[in-house]
Amino acid sequence: MSDDKLYIVLMGLPARGKSTLAVRLREAFHKDSIHTRIFNNGNLRRIYRPIKETSCAEFYSPNNPAAVALREKFACMNMERAKAYLRNSGQVAILDATNAGRRRREMIEEYLDDHPLFFIECVNDDDDIVPLSILEKTKLPEFAQLDSKTAEAEFLKRINYYKMIYVSLKVERNYVRLDSLQNNIIEEKHTDSIPLYARLRDYLVTDEVKNLFLIRHAQTAYNMEDRIGGDSGLTSKGREQAEALGQFFVKKKIAYIFTSSKLRTKRTAEAIAEKQDDCRIIALKEFDEINAGVCEGMTYAEIEKKMPHVFREREAHKYAYVYPEGESYATMKSRIEAGIKKSFFLNRRAENIMIVGHQAVNRLILSHFLYRRDVDVPYIYIPQDRFYHIVSTQNKKLFELKRYD
Repeated sequence: MSDDKLYIVLMGLPARGKSTLAVRLREAFHKDSIHTRIFNNGNLRRIYRPIKETSCAEFYSPNNPAAVALREKFACMNMERAKAYLRNSGQVAILDATNAGRRRREMIEEYLDDHPLFFIECVNDDDDIVPLSILEKTKLPEFAQLDSKTAEAEFLKRINYYKMIYVSLKVERNYVRLDSLQNNIIEEKHTDSIPLYARLRDYLVTDEVKNLFLIRHAQTAYNMEDRIGGDSGLTSKGREQAEALGQFFVKKKIAYIFTSSKLRTKRTAEAIAEKQDDCRIIALKEFDEINAGVCEGMTYAEIEKKMPHVFREREAHKYAYVYPEGESYATMKSRIEAGIKKSFFLNRRAENIMIVGHQAVNRLILSHFLYRRDVDVPYIYIPQDRFYHIVSTQNKKLFELKRYD
């Protein structure tokens, strides 16, 4: 058996990030001049069968012999194509499919026996992200002829059919079980020598973003009065700032804008999305501003006057200080990191990702990439007339503070 080429076989339930991972792996290998190609069963299915048929959940039922035979046929077609690719100039063939049952994986192992074979199982059962991921899936062209509720119901039925035959990786010779939201390896097994494994494993656990535009919401009435928190809308100047942001990004393709659940971030995002084609705004509560508890809606001058002990203690330990009945930078860090993971996971369609957040939120997002000391995080500069452009890949790090007006 030749050991200089590799089959990577993805598996996992639908909406768990397999296809996104396949693309990321292909791009990573291409940067190292490693010829890589993806063989996606769903693409064959959509080419050779009518969309009306493949969008219906019954096409994925294990109790539908005709559909089972068709899906097996497409799997065999891709295995043949992958084998031919590695027989020629290809170095890595990525087979992208659910591959939920052990029987299918046995078939893959038996047929692809000329080069090392490595399985990657994508696991993700997050209660918030899976429904969002399913919703994004139902907006694909495959479901265009269905209304949103019907599409979601059909997709959920499809997932349940796959669950009927789902068997996690265990007996396979070489595999990784990956938490595809957190980029954490849950379990791994190595029986054979796997080419490129160090490069592959490193990439699996690395957060990458090609272009992150990190924006603070435009001006609000609370900003003008130096008040904390609240849910105020934009001022006239704030609306002008939001319009200027929209105009600045008009020539950049922004597929998703992630915001907090607060009005000021949503209104800023709407002004940007209006000038984009097919731009979706997704609100994540993880990006909500720091909860100031009993101090919500107060100015810092009012806090100093009415709650001098709170003012003094916070000034002395700004990062770790927890507002009474609220939170601190330290306690909100985990939810901010969860929001980053969710936004990266959902950002399937484009290289550009945008987050419209708040001052404390954006400080913590920046610290995630800048590795600032905790005590310095509350002092990171977050202006409202500029934005941060961040690139963070294995081959490149870039942080720019840029004006948009």
